[in-house]
Amino acid sequence: MAKYIDLSHDIIDGMPIYPGDGPVKLYQEKFLEGDEYNSFRLEIGMHAGTHIDTPMHLTNSKITIDKIALDTFVGQGCLLDVRNEDIIKYKEEYLDKVSENDIVLLYTNYDYKYGTEEYYTKHPVIAKELADFFIHKKIKMIGIDFPSPDRYPFEIHKKLFEHGILIIENLTNLWKLLYVDKFEVIAFPLKIKAEASMVRVVAKI
Repeated sequence: MAKYIDLSHDIIDGMPIYPGDGPVKLYQEKFLEGDEYNSFRLEIGMHAGTHIDTPMHLTNSKITIDKIALDTFVGQGCLLDVRNEDIIKYKEEYLDKVSENDIVLLYTNYDYKYGTEEYYTKHPVIAKELADFFIHKKIKMIGIDFPSPDRYPFEIHKKLFEHGILIIENLTNLWKLLYVDKFEVIAFPLKIKAEASMVRVVAKI
């Protein structure tokens, strides 16, 4: 029997956001007593919480996320344990571990700082050589348990986007995959005409 591990943060009112983004508002606007039904309303940017970035986010691509093939968002998972690395570099052991069309997850354990200012200002970054390796391997997506693979001017973002590699940001619970030999990642975005989308990412064991 399959087991599913949720790798996503909760969507809640006032949740953490990238500096400069608008606040998340989740509230109940209709109530069973009085309105005869319950209904909630959500106001959120596409980069709050666990989400997927597409090339349209930082390049002149005109392709919104709803137009990207669905098979992009599901695939064989590969977890790389990169804890205690401020700059996440390529290692030779990755050559045999990472395969074409993998969805590669980088486990830094940095998600424990989610909700703090430091989470957005002192997070790890991906080295150019590692990004080049992922491009060479032709992976589908990269997923990280921190807010961004790089900082301004976001060259790693752009490098990955130029080769069709999407980015899942703000993952959590990756420690639960540390001793799992084989798993599948399922990360379908909303069918929305936007440059990114909130996503519920799960690992299927």
